[in-house]
Amino acid sequence: MKFAKQLGLRSIPSWAPYYLDYKSLKQYIKTSFKDFAAPLQPLVSLDHVDQEPQVTPESEHGAAKDTISDAENTDQTEQDSRGSLTTTTASTLHSLSEAAVDSEDIKKQNGNASSDEEAARQESLKDIVEGFKSLLWAELEKVNARYEAQERVASLNIERLSSSWRANFTPAQLKQWRSDLTVLILNLEYLLEFSKTNITGFKKIIKKFDKHYRSCLPTAHPSVTTSPVPDSQRSSDGHRQDATNAITYLGSSVESEGAGPLSMFNALGIHGRSTPTIYLPSSYPEPASSLQPQEPFIRHVHSPNTHAKSVFYHNYYVGVSAVSLEFWKMVTEKTFAKSEKDERLLAEARTDYPVWDDLDLESLPSGRLSRLWIVLAEDAMSTPIRVPVIVAKGVRSGPVVGLTAALHGNELNGIPLTHRLVLQEIQCQALHGIVVAVPVANVPGYLAQQRGFTDGTDLNRLMPGKKNGTTSQVYSYNLMTRIIRHFTHLIDLHTASKGRVNSLYVRANMQNPTTRHMARLQNPQIIVHNTSPDGSLRGAAMSQYSVPAITVEIGDPARFQKRFVKSAILGVTNILSHLKMVEDEHEVQDYDPVVCAKSYWIFTRGGGILNVLPDVNTWVRKGELIATLHNIFGQEEHRYFAPEDGIVVGKSVDPVCQSGCRILHLGVVSDRFPEGKMDDGHL
Repeated sequence: MKFAKQLGLRSIPSWAPYYLDYKSLKQYIKTSFKDFAAPLQPLVSLDHVDQEPQVTPESEHGAAKDTISDAENTDQTEQDSRGSLTTTTASTLHSLSEAAVDSEDIKKQNGNASSDEEAARQESLKDIVEGFKSLLWAELEKVNARYEAQERVASLNIERLSSSWRANFTPAQLKQWRSDLTVLILNLEYLLEFSKTNITGFKKIIKKFDKHYRSCLPTAHPSVTTSPVPDSQRSSDGHRQDATNAITYLGSSVESEGAGPLSMFNALGIHGRSTPTIYLPSSYPEPASSLQPQEPFIRHVHSPNTHAKSVFYHNYYVGVSAVSLEFWKMVTEKTFAKSEKDERLLAEARTDYPVWDDLDLESLPSGRLSRLWIVLAEDAMSTPIRVPVIVAKGVRSGPVVGLTAALHGNELNGIPLTHRLVLQEIQCQALHGIVVAVPVANVPGYLAQQRGFTDGTDLNRLMPGKKNGTTSQVYSYNLMTRIIRHFTHLIDLHTASKGRVNSLYVRANMQNPTTRHMARLQNPQIIVHNTSPDGSLRGAAMSQYSVPAITVEIGDPARFQKRFVKSAILGVTNILSHLKMVEDEHEVQDYDPVVCAKSYWIFTRGGGILNVLPDVNTWVRKGELIATLHNIFGQEEHRYFAPEDGIVVGKSVDPVCQSGCRILHLGVVSDRFPEGKMDDGHL
């Protein structure tokens, strides 16, 4: 996607007039340089100007030979032949002399014409540079003014909120204070994104200008590369004595073996929003004049409307012009490019994200993204156990779709899915309804990098929990009552468990029209008909609150798999599109999912070293060998065969096997779904 379109999508709608006008600057570059598109024509050579045949020493010698040969074959005397040869040679030399004089005149005329043409060309180029500089400065002023104004407002709001805090707030006052804090944090996040987006835009437009500008220059300029510091210039402890020794010119006596090129930005030490760090002291000596005879090595630059001087390289950084470096210097002097106050203010406002006891969607601002904590329990230190919640609230009413991830603490693929969906894919200003993401539903398990809760229990077998029960039961109860009950649809994101791998598949009740449609829109590799086991989050949401829910299994545990995450995001977006929450842009896979009427796990009868043969998402035939089991001495103890035709939904990859370990999860296709309760038997 081109940056101009990205800029439109990334822009905050209410701030749109204050962003860099990338399209106008790009149009100026395109229009201004169109007459410079063709390279300079080479000078017309003398050979093409002189229409008469040129006399060369070889041709002169040949003519002399012919004359001598003719003289020997006639009745003329030897004296006459010599005279004829002398006369011919003198005539030839005279012709050569006249040609040389003509050549010098032509060269001089061509040189003067070329010089005039080049001067006019350079003057036009100078006008283009000055015009772009003026436009760039106007855009910088516009962006910077907006940034500074919003930064001042944010500072005042933080002071106001800090001074207005009271421990004895009434519930209504506390709700209003939290709402104001949420708005402040959102505005600071917007401010940070505003500065980063504009910095990227200025980088790209300067780079685009530089590309056109350098193509119009008649000669190449020296480049700068990094080079290792000689041992003689290091102190006794091995450290560099002079940081400027890291810079050398190509063609100088210091050569770097394997020296890497510097881009315009990392050459200046600019990373993200940092200010240049490679500026040299004014006392730094200039290089030998032979290296750069026509331009100073360094120079002082007066920025418009300021009196500050900065010293920097007036040269080319691996093909980056000094003009572009000066443009970038203009950018880095602006507050929005070098100030980190917005980040500090955001950190200050986020001394912690708002902490709520319940997900109150009504109090959150519309058309914005909100981040908060929901308390579900307390640990032994009386510290709240809270889960992170990200809410994308649209500008119009609609369904409330919830996504829960990491209900099993080591099943991680759902986390990047929630982040990318709500932070990048969804535009709150165009959203109808609300998307609520819970990136980590089992916080204690996630911190311990384990499947279960702190007491080892599986939260996905305790739902809907108990108000007065064990810690894990209370946690489960509060997860349901404080978060899940606010949803109209639920997508529960899981992966395989430790020691196993999964395909990208969906578990759903295919007898229910809503969940059946959600499962197909998800575009998985496999769909398994499953009415949900007792105690599962999916089953409790449907039975307790009539929330249609599906479970999406996204690959393997304890890792991020970009390919599976990307496919799962497309499926979630399809569901949002079907619910009319986002634009209707259904993405359809190149294949139809395999729909299994039932599925079940096959288990071992003994222990040993297990080797499961088929890959996930592959078919097996009845009687086909699917696994072997060896004892610790390497002797084969048992072979396992497929009990019927089916597809491998998941399998074990852990060779260490005890009696009753899983072998593989087999999905069976049928022309109808069985009635009544149906699960995969893995409880």
